[in-house]
Amino acid sequence: MIIGPKYKIAKRLGAPIFEKTQSPKFAISQARQGRTRKRGGMASDYKKQLIEKQKMRFTYGITEKQLSRYVQEATTTSDHQPIVHLIQRLESRLDNVVYRLGLAKTRRYARQMVSHGHIYVNGRRLNVPSYKVAANDMVTVREGSKGTGMFTAFADTHETLSVPSWLIFDVKTMTGKVTGTLTYQATDYMFDPEQVLEYYSR
Repeated sequence: MIIGPKYKIAKRLGAPIFEKTQSPKFAISQARQGRTRKRGGMASDYKKQLIEKQKMRFTYGITEKQLSRYVQEATTTSDHQPIVHLIQRLESRLDNVVYRLGLAKTRRYARQMVSHGHIYVNGRRLNVPSYKVAANDMVTVREGSKGTGMFTAFADTHETLSVPSWLIFDVKTMTGKVTGTLTYQATDYMFDPEQVLEYYSR
């Protein structure tokens, strides 16, 4: 998926959804832009929903078609928790799990790693970034890839990273495991999934 100029997109959406925009410089820019927006009046409900939808889509680097399908799946669940199901589906994508394990600095890079065959799931090479990882799945780096430049000094850089509670990771073997299911916390995300569901319910 071709995203375009990340700084401009993040500025337009009003959130540092890309790693390169998570900086003091961007925060200052947004503070100034926020004051200008207040003078310009309130956005319509539709525009707010559209912005939140775009935030979610760009955060995970997915297409409109993929997000629409995930929303449809989430809203047809029997337990009436569409927000939880939507977030869990997004987080269970293989490229996102690779990113969450700290094997890649960005989701985009994680997507490339998967597409180029560097990642195995349960001993099988998978090159589909959207593959749904499940509980007890083992995610590891291909043996032939461990000695390549992308993993040079990996153990040293990984020490500063925090792996989510639903994952565990062994730095020495470069192997991660899905130990459970993500518990949704609204404060963990830069978008409002409720607004996203409202957008698709129109």
